[in-house]
Amino acid sequence: MTARSDVMEDATQANNGTPPLSATLGGEQKRSVEQIALLLFITVPFLALVAAVPLAWGWGVSWLDLGLMVFFYFLGCHGITIGFHRHFTHGSFKAKRPLKIALAIAGSMAVEGPLVRWVADHRKHHKFSDAEGDPHSPWRFGETLPALIKGLWWAHIGWLFDEEQTPQDKYAPDLIKDPALRTVSRQFVLWTAVSLALPPLIGGLVTMSWWGAFTAFFWGSLVRVALLHHVTWSINSICHAVGKRPFKSRDRSGNVWWLAILSCGESWHNLHHADPTSARHGVERGQLDSSARLIRWFEQFGWAYDVRWPSRSRIDSRRNTDGNGSRRGKATADAA
Repeated sequence: MTARSDVMEDATQANNGTPPLSATLGGEQKRSVEQIALLLFITVPFLALVAAVPLAWGWGVSWLDLGLMVFFYFLGCHGITIGFHRHFTHGSFKAKRPLKIALAIAGSMAVEGPLVRWVADHRKHHKFSDAEGDPHSPWRFGETLPALIKGLWWAHIGWLFDEEQTPQDKYAPDLIKDPALRTVSRQFVLWTAVSLALPPLIGGLVTMSWWGAFTAFFWGSLVRVALLHHVTWSINSICHAVGKRPFKSRDRSGNVWWLAILSCGESWHNLHHADPTSARHGVERGQLDSSARLIRWFEQFGWAYDVRWPSRSRIDSRRNTDGNGSRRGKATADAA
């Protein structure tokens, strides 16, 4: 897109009452500097994750470092699952203004990209799920084993480097029109810095040492971000390639139980694609879904309302009846 076309498009959107694309962070193409920054934010935390095991064996890991890693992991994870995903993308519930802003900031601290871009990408994914147009389907290159291996890499990481981006004004106009959410999205770099700086700041102050700050940064910032990234990306790759499919969906989304805790309930992916606006994804007995539990608490506190909890009849109406699903458990209609 040329500079002239950018100006013309911005002017057209302004005339239509829609804020221009320049009001958000990132347009419809990734610039070289964004590609480089993305590469750094993927490789550096990943190297820390690889080094974590031998370093833990040699140094050990303190309870403070472990606590910081767990706290900031689940803060960012729930910011993504409850905020970016269930609330902003699918409208599974409505949130009072303070909660809405808090979820936008918490999701930004997961370091997975600006709010508006994240939501636009995910809405496009649901529109074309596992078909042509899906930004990150593992079946993109075919169904042979070599094609699937290539597709899994694409769905997990490769698609992030695709220069062509989802049109934000088409897939997330509601967020672009909201000044506060637009601001949080534009401040992604700021919230990334806050997310990475808080663990070493806390670690250094508690231990009153630079070493305490360093180890807190290693575990609470780098390892935490890398682990959260790969768990989130696994929903795009693993959960669209394997897993049980007890519910009817038009794609290959599956339930992967061993990712449930780390993904905060997102890996019950088959139900989500069968009923995208449901506030609860793990609807069978024993399917842990911490995101749904927190939404229930938000509702009880009066911070969330109009929550779309799945009824038993709604769940049963989406069950596979052709024998191609997996075992059928008794569904729970409650949120948690």
